[in-house]
Amino acid sequence: MSVNKLFKEKLKIVNVGSPSFIKDYEVQNIDYVHLEWRPPAGGNLKLLSLLNRIRPNMDLINKANEEVVSKIKAAEAKLVAVKQAIKVIPGMTSHMILHSGPPITFDKMCGPMQGAIIGALMYEGLAKNQDEALNLAESGNITFDSAHHHNAVGPMAGIISASMPVHVIYNETHGNYSYCTINEGLGKVLRYGANSEEVLTRLKLMEKVVMPVLNQAVEIAGGIDIKSIITQALHMGDDCHNRSKASSALFLREVAGYIVETNFSDEMKEQTINFIKNNEHYFLNLSMPYCKVALDSARNTKNSTVVLAMSRNGVDFGIQLANNSDKWFTAPANYVKGLLFPGFTEDDAAPDIGDSSITETCGIGGFAMGGAPAIVQFVGGGVQKAFDYSKEMHQITAGSHQVFTLPTLDFMPTALGIDILKVVETNILPIINTGMAHKKAGVGQVGAGLVTPPMACFEKALEDFAKSIQGEK
Repeated sequence: MSVNKLFKEKLKIVNVGSPSFIKDYEVQNIDYVHLEWRPPAGGNLKLLSLLNRIRPNMDLINKANEEVVSKIKAAEAKLVAVKQAIKVIPGMTSHMILHSGPPITFDKMCGPMQGAIIGALMYEGLAKNQDEALNLAESGNITFDSAHHHNAVGPMAGIISASMPVHVIYNETHGNYSYCTINEGLGKVLRYGANSEEVLTRLKLMEKVVMPVLNQAVEIAGGIDIKSIITQALHMGDDCHNRSKASSALFLREVAGYIVETNFSDEMKEQTINFIKNNEHYFLNLSMPYCKVALDSARNTKNSTVVLAMSRNGVDFGIQLANNSDKWFTAPANYVKGLLFPGFTEDDAAPDIGDSSITETCGIGGFAMGGAPAIVQFVGGGVQKAFDYSKEMHQITAGSHQVFTLPTLDFMPTALGIDILKVVETNILPIINTGMAHKKAGVGQVGAGLVTPPMACFEKALEDFAKSIQGEK
């Protein structure tokens, strides 16, 4: 077709890649179709070379990834006990404190994590005041370790000390366990670095009242099915990360009758029921260990490129792969972008922190925002964007979850099995919705929003995987 003839006809415009021309089309009222396109791996020649070296092994990789996704979906987990951490968590000692994210030393920890550790040492009776606790933390006499190394997870600072009550989750399909503290609620709480008398008093209530009552209630029940509650809650507007209103109510409905059957005093029963009833985030500390126990069932699956853990300690963001479950691939954590509480600015916020991104790793949380449109009021953005995120995540996963479905998207299953190959190739990062902690200990939450892992984590994992798959050959 000649140029003269072309311009005599109505043009049909396809805008490829760059969105910078779109405003011009719209100002001129010109119809167009926008095609999202980015060069694979961002055009990075080193990453493209790694991807090309891996491609001959795709049959092996796809088979391993299918196995991983199948194991995660097959997990059937129950809450079977609520006990002190030292009695159930593997390797836990009286002078050990577990924290969120990849391993980090006390001197390099962010303010909220240091503040939470100071509070935990006072709670344990190992220090009488903040100064004593700080000196002890710096002395080398306390062992710090990632909660993930002990089959455990915790929101925000994620601190677990010996006497703290933890939910015990058992995977009936694969026989493994996971652990998570009880959610304290909102306000001044340990997970955001607060360590005042109010915080310690609440922790003691959880240990002395809530733990024994709830443990006996769970025993009477024969366990509480956590997976079924997540499934129902996703149909009721929860994402089971930042929105756990329905799931917390469903859990209370399941357990309340059994609490009444326990042999504790009416006062202790009432305190326990009210503690759960007044905390709309209670179920977060059950969805997290469910996701942990499901994902852990697929650890050490050779040749898999699926991510089994995403976590942050307020300094570094780390991921772990099914192929090499003991190794962390880390990079500096990003800052959360979203809605700030009145009186705070972005400069007040600490970098991204917490183990709660285990929910996104398992296909809920940010991956399920399309089924929880009310979440956008908390983290910012719009309802359509929430729909888009849930759809987009399918581009970077090895499968989907046949049980976790989103009614608002015609019961579309959630994306499952983050694949490092797809993340690097498409330049699409997993989306996480989360709270923002103040960078100073004790101030607490300053907002909530959305964040992604640093791409460097996936690039490092890709390079390591390329070496391992060549070693297999």
